Amino acid sequence: MNTKGFRIILASQSPRRKQLLEWAEIPFEVMVQSTPETYPPDMAVPEVPVHIAREKAFAVKQKNESLHHAGNIIIAADTVVVLGNDIIGKPKDREEALDILGRLSGNKHQVITGVVLLKGDREIAFADITEVWFHPLTSEQIAFYVDKYKPYDKAGAYAIQEWIGVIGIKSIQGDFYNVMGLPVSRVVEQLANLLIS
Repeated sequence: MNTKGFRIILASQSPRRKQLLEWAEIPFEVMVQSTPETYPPDMAVPEVPVHIAREKAFAVKQKNESLHHAGNIIIAADTVVVLGNDIIGKPKDREEALDILGRLSGNKHQVITGVVLLKGDREIAFADITEVWFHPLTSEQIAFYVDKYKPYDKAGAYAIQEWIGVIGIKSIQGDFYNVMGLPVSRVVEQLANLLIS
């Protein structure tokens, strides 16, 4: 992909999103601005991560005057885990992490990543959904994972590429990398559209 003449900004500190863009060989720089990860209470669940991603993208754009012209593309993303109709965020402590994984054990949940790309006045926004099935997990397995990997910065209290994903996930339907935090092939496709338009 020819990105010559463009500056691509990743509005995320997530090491997983950085890694995925690096694997896709997209040249980028990281620029973040703190935003509250809040949303209107009546918002439809698939719209929530898109809303939060949009807030992240616009916060970076507004803070940096140089990013307003069309030679810059900002990429922002947010990932939520959904069990039934409940959005499960990042656990605040060990007890909550144990509880979340206990609820995911033996069940199917959805991982939804919202992505927003900004180029000048143009915006591309979408949500990508992956369904994940966990094997039943023992309380010992859950405690081992939480105590060793401390997944407090992860929606749903787990990372698919870590031990719990290797031993605990029965199957997935959809983009594996979406569960890591970025549906990277779809991002690259939309980025290519922006680069030529």
